[in-house]
Amino acid sequence: MEVFEFLMHGFAIATTPKNLIIAFIGALIGTIVGMLPGLGPINGVAILLPIAYALGLPPESALILLAAVYLGCEYGGRISAILINVPGDAAAIMSTLDGYPLAKQGKAGIALSLSAVSSFIGAILATVGVVLFAPLLARWAISFGPAEYFVLMVFALTCLSGLASDAPIKTAVAALIGLILATVGMDAVTGVYRFTFDSVGLSDGIAFTTIVIGFFSISEILIMLEQTNIGQKALEQGKRNLVNFKELMFALGAIVRSGLTGFVVGILPGAGATIASAITYSNERKIAGKASKFGDGDLRGIAAPEAANNASACGSFIPMLTLGVPGSGTTAVMMGALTLYNITPGPQLFTEQPDIVWGLIASLFVGNVILLALNLPLVGFFAKMLNTPNYILIPAIAAASFVGVYSIHSTTFDLILMVAFGLFGYLLRKLHFPLSALILGYVLGHLMESNLRRALSISSGDLGILWGSPITIMLWILAIFMILLPIYRTIKSRV
Repeated sequence: MEVFEFLMHGFAIATTPKNLIIAFIGALIGTIVGMLPGLGPINGVAILLPIAYALGLPPESALILLAAVYLGCEYGGRISAILINVPGDAAAIMSTLDGYPLAKQGKAGIALSLSAVSSFIGAILATVGVVLFAPLLARWAISFGPAEYFVLMVFALTCLSGLASDAPIKTAVAALIGLILATVGMDAVTGVYRFTFDSVGLSDGIAFTTIVIGFFSISEILIMLEQTNIGQKALEQGKRNLVNFKELMFALGAIVRSGLTGFVVGILPGAGATIASAITYSNERKIAGKASKFGDGDLRGIAAPEAANNASACGSFIPMLTLGVPGSGTTAVMMGALTLYNITPGPQLFTEQPDIVWGLIASLFVGNVILLALNLPLVGFFAKMLNTPNYILIPAIAAASFVGVYSIHSTTFDLILMVAFGLFGYLLRKLHFPLSALILGYVLGHLMESNLRRALSISSGDLGILWGSPITIMLWILAIFMILLPIYRTIKSRV
């Protein structure tokens, strides 16, 4: 009952007229930022943080604003992923696999509305989990050390076999290319430059924006140009913009399972929505079996990663509030907001600053309701983007891509690199290599290397630390199972 009383106190704070307006503005800005390829929630929150402080907002209002932007970005990231096959951020990569095929079938509105409802359900499930299990789950999350995180990343990579079970070799090669790209730049430990070829532009590594826009946006432009040359018309919007009850019930099991999984992954500091969406998509594809349409426009293929994305985002607040450890890159920026107000996150925060903690938790409920109410009526408007002729759409995508990449480092080198990745991505797509596996390999590569280095540093170089705990042993068993599963399926199909 004490938790319920605290939550009601939080709702009293979050539902004041001032904070409701702040949450609405944050949700709207977050949705717009999430739509723009390459920006993502970290940039959205980072942009709003100094503005919130400069406006003199109290800490609880500032966190409500930033949380609304965070959730809005997770909602908005799906829009470009579904409509033009360009994910707004890494967590939206999985949404392209079935979202864009649905758009090509004239079901863009259905995909957008289903993703909005899935995001809402996943986030609400996770927020309930934050209320009920925050202390318990925080103690469990702290048991994950560098070794456990490294093996978790290995397990996430083995789950990629579920993204393209009919081509596990190509999936593995694509992931390997992503891992190789992640090693470019200065070694964080030794300071040695790796694979830079004496280029200053590569000294800081390859920006995520350059890679994702190059491989997805530029290659998509080339595909669209190719289709235009052979006389293909613009995609049809479709007659219906909202998911119906039957379709929702069809995907409900995937939504609930993925929401719960995303929440659990979200409480692991550093794991994030990218891993959650990859694991849940793989799991749902395996549950659905060969008779499913995963990869060709299965509703569960859009519902699962969207539920996991938002559940993970909400779950990432647990380690931030209870341990003072950011659960994601975005919550790391939000911790900066607390430090601006001379507030130290951690276990004492619940007793010393209950208004901030429970106001923020209650705002997660409020923010998701606002986002659902904001996004569903706009589904038809977003879907109409498909009616835009290619001679307008292609230059618009190209302009947004070039501006987005140039705005990061303001160098023409990044633009050249983006185009080169686009040409390479076009070739890979023609050869049916899954680009989603490549991008995930790149994202996970940084996390794998840093955690492996830390683990070996702790053990003085002893590799035994990588299988020295029950958690790592369990994760290795799961990883081996995921590797053997496609091999077994291949052998079974040939018998």
